Amino acid sequence: MRYAQPELVDRLAAAYVLGTMPSRVRRRFERLHRDRSDVQLAVAQWEQRLGQLGQAVPPVAPSPRVWQAIEARTRPHRQDGRAGRAGARWWWPAGLGLGGVLAGAALTVTLLLSAPSLLFTPDQVAMRAGQKLPQSYVGLLTDAQGNGKLLASSLRHGRTMTIKVIGPIEAPAQGRLVLWAVPAAGAPFVLGDVPPAGSATSLLPDTSEKLLSKVGKLMVTVETTPAPTAPSGPSVYAGNCAKLW
Repeated sequence: MRYAQPELVDRLAAAYVLGTMPSRVRRRFERLHRDRSDVQLAVAQWEQRLGQLGQAVPPVAPSPRVWQAIEARTRPHRQDGRAGRAGARWWWPAGLGLGGVLAGAALTVTLLLSAPSLLFTPDQVAMRAGQKLPQSYVGLLTDAQGNGKLLASSLRHGRTMTIKVIGPIEAPAQGRLVLWAVPAAGAPFVLGDVPPAGSATSLLPDTSEKLLSKVGKLMVTVETTPAPTAPSGPSVYAGNCAKLW
């Protein structure tokens, strides 16, 4: 399979978040998820979209038959005929319920893939169709010697920030590394924690367009407090924040 295709990565991420991916494929996809920032970003975006949809659905209390079916599946059956007949009756509604869930998930995937504009921005739709590179905010952060250390990226209308380590970094003895946006006018604000290796994706409080449109610089500092509101020391890595469009 060509995992370099953005459209395929996006479809796999949707199936992964929906839970419709077969276990064998899921294990292979999880290995990709650990190693690739684009896969992590796609998963985070689907979790955010479908999480919002889930919050809009009112909770439904399961019927007693559902609990009976769970009990029949998780506890040993009695060997007498009556228990077998009761088990068959319990399994029937459970099977119908499972089929309904799978059918609903399949319908959701079909709808989103056939009408992506329902949940995707125009930039993301274009990326899925292979028409152009996605409009993004990108930053390359270097050390004092100019060695590349980190790559930060976020889709223009996205609400996640991906931070990828591209050069060896030294973990602080105390605290952690935090990525900051430095606006041309205004106080710096946090974009996310820097991973010790690989990549990490963090949620943003708003779209990148609203947060980064007036940001020209990015920097990383060592922070010891759980939720810093201002940089507590000099920058360890720094770089420009550029618009990729």
